Amino acid sequence: MKKVFVIFLSVVLLFSAISIVVPATVTTAAAANTSSGGFVESFTGKLQQAIRAFFDWLLSLFRKGPSPSPEIEVDEPTSLPPTQTEDPTSATQTTTESTVICDSEPSSDNTSTTGEEQTLPDSQTLVFQPNWEYASFSAIHTDSVKLYYSKATPRKNKTVCVNAGHGTKDGDQQFTLCHPDGSPKVTGGSTAAGATQATAVSGGTTFLDGTPEAEATLSLALLVKEKLLAAGYDVLMIREDDDAQLDNIARTVFANNCADCHIALHYDSSTNDKGLFYCGVPNVASYRNMEPVKSHFEAHTALGEALLQGARDAGIKVYSSGRVDIDLTQTSYSTVPSVDLEVGDRASDHGATQQGKIADGIVRGVNAFFG
Repeated sequence: MKKVFVIFLSVVLLFSAISIVVPATVTTAAAANTSSGGFVESFTGKLQQAIRAFFDWLLSLFRKGPSPSPEIEVDEPTSLPPTQTEDPTSATQTTTESTVICDSEPSSDNTSTTGEEQTLPDSQTLVFQPNWEYASFSAIHTDSVKLYYSKATPRKNKTVCVNAGHGTKDGDQQFTLCHPDGSPKVTGGSTAAGATQATAVSGGTTFLDGTPEAEATLSLALLVKEKLLAAGYDVLMIREDDDAQLDNIARTVFANNCADCHIALHYDSSTNDKGLFYCGVPNVASYRNMEPVKSHFEAHTALGEALLQGARDAGIKVYSSGRVDIDLTQTSYSTVPSVDLEVGDRASDHGATQQGKIADGIVRGVNAFFG
């Protein structure tokens, strides 16, 4: 403000002086020198130089930078807020998928509402989330899965994971830990007792008529899906074609996060058509004290027994007591009720009629389990 006032005062004084001095000087000079106005021209030139010098001085004032502001000490924050990711949609997508999976409900983008009625989509595709518990133990998890919504009335508001066993190309070329704590298997099976690693997904057996097990488990899974949907259950389908790039751990982790129970369908490698059974959790203290087995093996048993009773009610042949204790990768990582259901063996009938009866038995068992 002081600079502005000085400049303003200087300009006023300059032009006041010019207005007084110039007329008088010119009149006096003209009276004394009538020749050619030489004095006037000389005076005018000097005046112009003075004015130019004055304005140069004014410009020099403006060229000088402003006086530095006094420094103000600011306390640094103890922690910085999180920076936004370069692709904010990825975080939004991880949250949306996680919400859909945890709640078994469709996202708002795929749900239409008329008045108070909510219209569900037919299905949603769900992707593997690397931050899920036990997800880091999976070696093969590049495929997605599909969650189907029941249109039956009433809806059960329960989701059943139907896992058609095997069907992962080159799945037997990679390996995963049998147990999350790295301890060895306590029983044999497709992997021997004492092993700490198992094939990520085995190729499965072959029926006596040459049909691959993976083909038969898939046809059965598709029948089970339709019958569960008709009964009011939502269904998470792990595999719906010949090749699902999801190993046994990835399938289990999907079920843990997307479903209320997990049923894996298999045929045993025996050749005497011995009947249906489920794989129970071995009664070995070290195994049953390992998490997540410790917190969930009783629920696995309850589901297995319910499915066993459903099979009997549907007239399905049952092997012995209907339970064989086997240490499986699936139940070693399961945090929801989970069962490997062996519905027959290599000599069993795997045609549509027989598989339809098995599917009916599974639905009966699911009904019994959820009450």
